[in-house]
Amino acid sequence: MSEPQDPVNNVIRFPVEGLRKFGFKRAKRRRRSAMENKGQLNLFENPSGEVLRLPTGISSFEEALLLDERGGQGAAQAYRKAIDDGDCVADAYCNLGIMQSRRGHAAKAFDSFTNSLTYEPRHFESHYNMANLYFEEGDLRLARTHYQIAVSIAPDFPNVYFNLGLVHAMNQDLQSAIEALSMYKSLAVNDDLRIAEELLMTLRKSVSNKPPDH
Repeated sequence: MSEPQDPVNNVIRFPVEGLRKFGFKRAKRRRRSAMENKGQLNLFENPSGEVLRLPTGISSFEEALLLDERGGQGAAQAYRKAIDDGDCVADAYCNLGIMQSRRGHAAKAFDSFTNSLTYEPRHFESHYNMANLYFEEGDLRLARTHYQIAVSIAPDFPNVYFNLGLVHAMNQDLQSAIEALSMYKSLAVNDDLRIAEELLMTLRKSVSNKPPDH
């Protein structure tokens, strides 16, 4: 696999500080917090020396998810147990893939996301996370494909449009990039849309300055 590319700058120089794609998204099968609904990971770090006490009577997957969210040891092993127990298998593979990617094990992460999609071909989080991983590995064609599938599954999730817009921009498909980023702006609920607005301004300027095709 090729080295990860610097998003967008290798095609167009965008005057936007801190430009980066949205990151991975965990699969969940319980109520999500307001922070998580905005696409942000709700990670709870345990104070040093504190013993993590898990609720009783929860499923294998719920136990793994709690360990993962709170930074507890054994989350990967717990996800594997959930898979062995047949408990939310697609979700467990998806979240295991995120952990593997963050540890720098891209091949293992691809394998886990693929296993998730084998169990549930329209698993939104796995398509979205697979797209992010392809993006990081520099395969923009497959990143675009999986983002587009993710959009077809969950058309109201804003972050996928932002990442898809970056992919289109890197491919110099500026009009598609504008459309994707405009969708992101219409759906995003966070207050700070400055980066998307500046990116759209730059793209529109690039389109207006582009010489006509002959």
